[in-house]
Amino acid sequence: MPLIASFVASFAFIFLRAFQQRNVTHDNWYLVIPTSILMAATEAVVIVNIATQGWHLPLVLTIGLGSGTGCIAAMYVHKRWVLKK
Repeated sequence: MPLIASFVASFAFIFLRAFQQRNVTHDNWYLVIPTSILMAATEAVVIVNIATQGWHLPLVLTIGLGSGTGCIAAMYVHKRWVLKK
């Protein structure tokens, strides 16, 4: 269960970071602050998971896979559902 939580938290954190980058690029001002607040919350969860579990290869792979898929998902979601200026 801790690895699943790490995957979900890293997916969400990197999803939000990539989404925020696209907000800035496309001048979606109204989404910047809510996205930043969510980024802070998910980053804290990722840090707590790493501090609790310690460093080990399965954790690194789980965080890496969560991060990569989160980034791809954010690119798709932003392009599909957020209007560009």
